[in-house]
Amino acid sequence: MGRNRFAVLELAVLGLLHRTPMHGYELRKQLTNVLGLFRALSYGSLYPCLHELLAAGLIAEEHDEAGANGPGRLNSPARPRRGGRSLKVYRLTADGKERLQELLGEGGPAAWEDDGFGVHFAFFGQTRADVRLRILEGRRSRLEERMESIRAALTRTRERVDSYTLELHRHGLESVEREVRWLNELIASERQVASEQPADGQDNTSDKESS
Repeated sequence: MGRNRFAVLELAVLGLLHRTPMHGYELRKQLTNVLGLFRALSYGSLYPCLHELLAAGLIAEEHDEAGANGPGRLNSPARPRRGGRSLKVYRLTADGKERLQELLGEGGPAAWEDDGFGVHFAFFGQTRADVRLRILEGRRSRLEERMESIRAALTRTRERVDSYTLELHRHGLESVEREVRWLNELIASERQVASEQPADGQDNTSDKESS
């Protein structure tokens, strides 16, 4: 897995574990259902990522003595139950919380791309207002470039492709245009909230999420 995709998965894992400790299978389910991340990243990417985060001290593993039979008390080291098996539970460490805040503060081009934007947006509740706005504006700029590219392609190929290919291009253009309109609404809302804050006020969303 490339480093860019690893960084996306790292943010997703740390962000989810910041909410609550999870078994590996529950973490995988949340990544799929909540973030839709594994449409782009294979299931086999998760456990190598967890191993790297463990080695870096960003997460720790404990054991659920109830195993597969239900929720139980966390122990370390593992004590397998008779008739059941001990399951690893992953939790965020203090270093992991610091690393998460670093990742949430990154609003550069990697956060505007298709994979990165969705994951960053999923954790906007923990992200500073200025970073949220920078990511939204960057994403809009990237999509506006994509719109121009699609329109130029339509103009060049209109006479050389069949009607179905043409409709596929139009569908792609409409999808991008819809997302740009959505981003415009979000950006306007973020700016409105910022304008209503006191001059010395600070966005405390991240603090609320951390408490």
